[in-house]
Amino acid sequence: MSDKNARRRKRPPPRNLQGLLDALTEETNGDAQTVTLHALLTTIGRRAYGPLLLFIGLFSISPATIVPGMTWLSAALTLMIAGQMALGLDHPWLPRRALEARFSRTALRTSVERARPWARRIDLLLKPRLHALARPPLVNFVALACVAAALITFPLGFIPFAPLAPGFAIVLFGLGMTAHDGFVLALGAALVAGAGYAAYQIAF
Repeated sequence: MSDKNARRRKRPPPRNLQGLLDALTEETNGDAQTVTLHALLTTIGRRAYGPLLLFIGLFSISPATIVPGMTWLSAALTLMIAGQMALGLDHPWLPRRALEARFSRTALRTSVERARPWARRIDLLLKPRLHALARPPLVNFVALACVAAALITFPLGFIPFAPLAPGFAIVLFGLGMTAHDGFVLALGAALVAGAGYAAYQIAF
């Protein structure tokens, strides 16, 4: 087993934003031009919903989504993971084709470095509170809110910068789930409601 794989096995799931960025930094170091979704998710921990949602949320608001189709890919991944969370599955599952998706290593590395100055400030605001929102049965409503955010992203994807609102909501859900912070989860739900109203106004 390589040293890198050994570190992956020993690394616990991230408990905050800085932990997630540290894990992504480890994976984005290298000379290859692209990195697979499988490698990224293995690094941050594929068996925990919170870090996965946080990663997808950060990706959805990153420069990497400038590439055509990436916004809808992030929405599809969110829909798939949140749907399983709503069904009460212990661990999320993704199809092999999705795991083989490749992303620009340079774009991901740039996004990670841009997020670092904010990570420490954000982590200082996180703390375990309103625990009931992060546990069954109320966590199922959080999962449904994530599903709503993903569905809202599809029509908003045709409008420049519009998908940022549901993307930020997914970031909040990921942070709240990772840090067991129910207050942040509530903020995410409020942002989804606002994005949903905006999508309704645009569509009708």
